[in-house]
Amino acid sequence: MATGDQPGRRTAVVTGAARGIGAALARELSARGLRVVLLGRELASLHEVARCLPGESCCIEADITDEAAMQGAARGVRERFGPASVVVANAGIAVAGAFEACEAALWNRVIEVNLIGSAVTARVFLPQLLRTRGYLLQIASTASFGSAPMMSAYCASKAGVESFAQALRAEMEPEGVGVGIGYLHWTGTDMIEELDVHPVLRELRRHQPAPARRVHEPAQVAAWLADGIRRRSPTVYAPPWLRLAQPLRPLFPYLVARTARRALAGLPAGELHGAADILGQGGHADWDAHPRTAPPGPASPPQW
Repeated sequence: MATGDQPGRRTAVVTGAARGIGAALARELSARGLRVVLLGRELASLHEVARCLPGESCCIEADITDEAAMQGAARGVRERFGPASVVVANAGIAVAGAFEACEAALWNRVIEVNLIGSAVTARVFLPQLLRTRGYLLQIASTASFGSAPMMSAYCASKAGVESFAQALRAEMEPEGVGVGIGYLHWTGTDMIEELDVHPVLRELRRHQPAPARRVHEPAQVAAWLADGIRRRSPTVYAPPWLRLAQPLRPLFPYLVARTARRALAGLPAGELHGAADILGQGGHADWDAHPRTAPPGPASPPQW
């Protein structure tokens, strides 16, 4: 019998576990008695997190957008611990800056990691979740409630993963697999710290109502997420009061647009159209490791 098939022993896979919310959630799930698989691009950082876990764990280095690498990761989990009971699609990156000033490859990479990477994660682990009648938690964001300027790729990707998870939930429910969506607001990670340095996004946050501006510690967010995992919740809100915002979602695009106009009105044009930057150490690590292709040559004229 595989270790993971022993009664009462469950295995959780957390992507993007090298730092931030992923690392905090790995610690929380380990403290609650789950074996934890930490998956990400930075093996040394994953091992550093794993050394502090109270329970059994292992680390796997993989690019979540690489189907073959992720299939190998899923095999490794099954061989080491048996089939996973919980999978958290947490890995994600963000870019801050105007769309017209953002390098196309960088904008596309945000979509690839956040949306395509989440789909790859679900695809490779679904056979195990079907066996364990397990639970997949897709980490989304309040960015899916209303899209903020200067974050077009991130907002588009988070709206995309919300829709993906909703569709997958309906497909998997008859099979006994739960699919949840985690809606996260401001969380104190290095991504948020860098975002606050950006003058436009700092102004946007400053114009939000006081409760909406509050930054929550990753450990607290991880506790909320772990509670949702325990309950197999279809939706997990961090902070919990976000649940009250769901009925108001039709108003959010208008409210965000109005806030954006107020926040951007007094800013110099140079700050509005400066080069787009990737946020956070995890984003930089992914972008540095991502293979670049040679720039295309001159385009051929269209044939009429």
